[in-house]
Order: sequence, then structure tokens, then C-alpha cells
Amino acid sequence: MRFLTSDSRLIGVLLVLAITQLVGWGTIGLPAIVGRDLAADLGMSLPAVFAGTSVLYVSMGLCAPWLAKSFARHGARTVMMSGTVVTAPGFVLLSLAHEPMLYFAAWIVLGIAGSATLSTGAYIMLNEIAGRQAKHAIGALMLVTGLSSSIFWPTTSFLSGHLGWRGTCLVYAAMMILVSLPLYAFAPRRKIAGDDGGEPAKSQPAPAIPRSTFGLVVAAITLNAFVNFGISAIMIELLRAEGLAPAQALFFGSMLGVIQVSARGLDLLGGGRWDGITTGLVAGTALPVAMLLMMMSEGATWAVAVFILLYGAGSGAMAVARATIPLVFYDQAEFAKAMSMIALPLNLASALSPPLLVGLLTQFGSRGALGLTFVCSCATVLILVLLGRRRPQVAAAAT
Repeated sequence: MRFLTSDSRLIGVLLVLAITQLVGWGTIGLPAIVGRDLAADLGMSLPAVFAGTSVLYVSMGLCAPWLAKSFARHGARTVMMSGTVVTAPGFVLLSLAHEPMLYFAAWIVLGIAGSATLSTGAYIMLNEIAGRQAKHAIGALMLVTGLSSSIFWPTTSFLSGHLGWRGTCLVYAAMMILVSLPLYAFAPRRKIAGDDGGEPAKSQPAPAIPRSTFGLVVAAITLNAFVNFGISAIMIELLRAEGLAPAQALFFGSMLGVIQVSARGLDLLGGGRWDGITTGLVAGTALPVAMLLMMMSEGATWAVAVFILLYGAGSGAMAVARATIPLVFYDQAEFAKAMSMIALPLNLASALSPPLLVGLLTQFGSRGALGLTFVCSCATVLILVLLGRRRPQVAAAAT
């Protein structure tokens, strides 16, 4: 935990990102709570409503490589401010939607903005400030952002109950301009690791990473994103398909964020004792166990509770692993480029997952969605085992 007190600039960035990422991810989770209202008002099926989130992820993925040069030239702070300005009209456009075309157009705008403001930009900003301590800074950030669903699912439910989903969109648009944008404006500007008395990054150049290793990194991150983003998007509907009442499903779903944050806290407390691959191996094994348990149960309350515990712990720690596995193989100079390249397949998988899983849920019940995520989770663990054998010697010695 030494990094939390070692640099006031880092503390400032963490505070800014904790709030803005919480707001950013929490607000775009709107369909998870008001999906049925959206479907009724817009004359769309539930899978089509969730496809809006898919459009967002596709837009994010396609824009991410294009933004790589902007991140390098202008820094994450400037890019994220620009993205925040674009987010507000995206929510306004969503509030005005009365047909599918405008609905999907709004998600395109939100996706373009999200490519600049969500996750990738945050990790690049932390890497700009923290350098070699980026893994721990990312873990600290995720302690807070993991609560996005726990905070914003009930918030969205409350706001939509009083203002409707359209009024909720307008509230979220205002939050971008009145909360997120000023915070980014006052955030510390980037610095190069090694400035201000820090260790200069002058060690011998890291050996080139084979393309096959990069492919394995992409595969592991993408498969896990498919599972995590998909399950998170359909969690309430999944629990209702298991026989839970709407209030019970919302309660268990909201507890997920608390458990995810607890798991990320354990990883943070581990400090430098393990890297992203080790975190992924330990956490990744919990996911197929959770899926298998749910498939074998008959929707018993105890089984749902254990599923939430196992899945929450595993997915929470895996979120840290997805962001930090590239740090095992790439130095500070290459990290932004690698993350921008990974963002495309990651976001495409995240886009495909919610409508595919909700389609399986609609057609085949919970077993269909759980079966596919079980297979993907097992494949992720196997790939992480292979990556563990390909660690650079410096990274291996540090674990």
C-alpha cells in the first residue's frame, strides 16, 4: 500500500478516476434495470434492447486503435475530457428515442465517447503517472469502480421509478457535464515515469514478445470479457429465470459488486507477490465452478447465494487480471499501444456477449447461457496456464 502515500499526483488521479469510472460504467448499465421498459416503449424485443449495449462495445472497439495516437500525443486527461463532452449528448439522444434507429444511434455516440473515457483511458492515465506501480494503482481503482452496479442498479431503479427511463437518461447526461468533466479538468497532468526524482526507465529494452504470446494474451482477456460483461448485463434476468422474484434478483445482483470489490481488495493487499497471470489463474478457476453449480441446482436460494459468491469473487479478481496481464509482457512505453490493440477484440466480444447470452436465456433458459460461459471460462484457465509458462524472466522472478 506504499504507493498510496508516495505520490500526491497519483492520489489525485485515483480520486478523479474512482468517481468518473464509477459514474461512467454505472450509467451505461441502464438496460440491465429498465430493459423491459425500453422494449415496451420502443416496440423491440429484449435481446434487441440488449443489442444496444453491443453497439456501444463495437463502437468502443473500433475507435480504440484510432485513439492510440491521441493518447500518446495529448495524454489520457485531454482525451477523456473530450470523450466526456460527447457522452452527454449520447444520453440526451437516448432519451429522445422512440424507434430502434435512434436508440442504436445513441449507443453509437456513447460507444465513441466510451472509447475515450472508460477503462482503457483510465489504465493509460494511471500508467502515465504510476509507471511500474500501475498494477497496484489499477487494483486500487477497481476497489471503487467494482461498486458501479451495486450503486447504480438501485439508483437507476429509483430514478426510473420516479422520472421514467427517459428522465433517468437526462439525469445521467447532466452528471457527465456537472460531475465528470470538472473532475477531469482539475486532474493532474501526465508525467513520464522517472521524472521528479523517480527511477528512470533506462533498463535494457525488453525482448520482443512473440505474436503467438500476444495472441494468447488477447484470447484470455477476450474470453473472460465475454463471460464477465455478458453475465453482468443479464444477471437480473438470469436470476429471475432461476425462479427468483424481481426484488430478490435485484438484491442478489446488487450484492455482486460488493463481493467483486472484496476480491479486488485481496489482490491489492497481495502487493507485488503475484502478477496478473497468477491472479487470473486463481480467480479464473472459480468461474467454471460457479457456472457448474448453478446448472446443477434447481434454483435453490443457497445455490444462488454460493453462485453469487464464487462468481463475484472470481470475476472481481479477473477484472484486475484483464487490465494487468499486459503489464507482465509490456513495459511502460508499449503498454498504451498494447492496450489499444487489445481493446478492439475485447470490446467486440463484450458487444456480442449480452445479446447472445440473453438470446440463449430466452430460448433455452438459464442452462443455455450458463453452459456457454462455462466453456469459455474453462478455455480461459487453460490459456492462462500457457501464458504462465511464457512469462519473461524478469516478470517470473518478481512473482
